[in-house]
Amino acid sequence: MKVRIHRGANEIGGSCVEVESSGQRILIDAGMPLNLPPTATLTVPQVDASSLCAVLISHPHQDHYGLLPWLPPVPVAMGSTARRILKTAAPFLRQRPLALDGPDFVHRQAMQIGPFRVTPYLVDHSAYDAYALLIEADCRRLFYSGDIRMHGRKRGLVEQLIASPPPDVAALLLEGTTLGRISQETRPLSESDLEDEFEHVFKETAGLALVHTSGQNIDRLVSIYRACIKANRTLVVDLYTALILEATSNPQIPQSDWNKMALAIPQRQRIQIKRNGWFEALDRHSANRIYVGRHIATHPEKYALVFRGLWMPDLDRAECLNGACLIHSQWDGYLKEPTFMAVDDWRQRHGMPFHQIHTSGHASPQDLKRFASAMAPEVLVPIHSARPECFEDLYPNVVKHSDNEWWTV
Repeated sequence: MKVRIHRGANEIGGSCVEVESSGQRILIDAGMPLNLPPTATLTVPQVDASSLCAVLISHPHQDHYGLLPWLPPVPVAMGSTARRILKTAAPFLRQRPLALDGPDFVHRQAMQIGPFRVTPYLVDHSAYDAYALLIEADCRRLFYSGDIRMHGRKRGLVEQLIASPPPDVAALLLEGTTLGRISQETRPLSESDLEDEFEHVFKETAGLALVHTSGQNIDRLVSIYRACIKANRTLVVDLYTALILEATSNPQIPQSDWNKMALAIPQRQRIQIKRNGWFEALDRHSANRIYVGRHIATHPEKYALVFRGLWMPDLDRAECLNGACLIHSQWDGYLKEPTFMAVDDWRQRHGMPFHQIHTSGHASPQDLKRFASAMAPEVLVPIHSARPECFEDLYPNVVKHSDNEWWTV
């Protein structure tokens, strides 16, 4: 079994790994590079299409699936919920069409793809339905961590993996997003910690609470909803977020028709619904529908809104921002991007206090070290990190490989 990392040996995001055995091959992830300049030339991995059996997508983040439209048309293996989330999100996003047909991952259930035996392990990450992958061929075992953490709502899954790892792992491809970003001693906040912080800010805010977060970060939406219950606020989502929540098919995940949940449609989304004829979806989620001018403007202190920039004109027209605050609940690197800077200018014009309430979707250095020690591979190979040299603090046998370098497991 041979491996080459197409992208990710020295950077965060854009992950793509090719594995070859008996003249056949699979790709593990096909990620779009992060922060790719608009004028930059996109580099697509050159893979022999005639021998490519499948693409395995570990989780539904664009830096792990974004190159799919440029790859040969082969089966795409991924989690069934992740597949539904991507299909649900696609009409709302300006992306090339995704061909997503293929087998579904089932936690700890092996599947055969050509000469490869693939066993997916459901893990904790900020993306819903995320998996680590065990790849077996030629009597050797490669374990790909995907993106993992041990401080989210599914941390028990990774703890189970640490307690009972697959034996005889020859090579561990381990993500290291936090290496060089936080110290070895730093322990990230848990989603429960964030829930407490949201509750505090909701109670201290006299008006509308705007929460700038991803509609696909299901763990975070759960934290915000639980904080709303404690602070006696109603969580307001748009149709996009309502449909993403619905796509989880999880009865434990808040839905638009739950108590203390409401649907509101910004004007730009109304136009989108009309243009695309999404009236059935709108009707399906309108049980708790409210309106900005009629409801939120009358009692803004009763609501928390899952916010994106498209909401700004509607909130301006409703004149409902007296006493409001803006909570940013995403990676702080996004604060420097032009789209958020425009939002921040708008926030400052309205005199809204700013709060950052967030935790990483990636494991701390401490937890990465625990994970590597438990897996006990013959070699640890860094991936998804800007600081591959830091892996030597995690494990005694680290072997660094460059992008596009073939190596044998």
